[in-house]
Amino acid sequence: MSVTLETPRLILRQWRDADVEAWAEMSADPRVMEFFPELYDRARSEKTLARMQTELERDGYGMWAVEIKQTGRFAGVIGIEDIPYEMPFTPTREVGWRLAFDAWGHGYATEGAKASLDFAFEKLGWDEVVAITAGINTRSQRVMERLGMIRDMSGDFDHPRIAAGHPLRPSVLYRIRRKRA
Repeated sequence: MSVTLETPRLILRQWRDADVEAWAEMSADPRVMEFFPELYDRARSEKTLARMQTELERDGYGMWAVEIKQTGRFAGVIGIEDIPYEMPFTPTREVGWRLAFDAWGHGYATEGAKASLDFAFEKLGWDEVVAITAGINTRSQRVMERLGMIRDMSGDFDHPRIAAGHPLRPSVLYRIRRKRA
């Protein structure tokens, strides 16, 4: 039951075999992975892509492949998913994105994440969605703020999947709630 979302410039869609190479390349790009603990090798990229495909098919939401309408080019991943680990603010769902370096600076993350949030609130009926990132990732925090998300400083945390002492471990929590009519 795969869902496709469209924005003026993007298609958020199910993954295709043709996306594997571009996904693996961007997941091995140090610029793209700056705020992830490590680069992905080909095997991890393929495993992650297979998980995202399965979740989209099973749940009807997840991390969609991003295609630029004008060119048909794969540009990364944007979507909404369940947070798979325990934190004081879970269970909950998050909006997230990871774009190829040459897709940065065009507003695609904000555009695609807004479509994902609209889908979460309007079609799935969710009341709240969060976003998390490393405290030093100010670029993603600016996207969160452009989406209308509010930082919950009382929810900031040390990421349980990142080693103690690692500069990416201190993480920030942003929230957005569905607007009531």
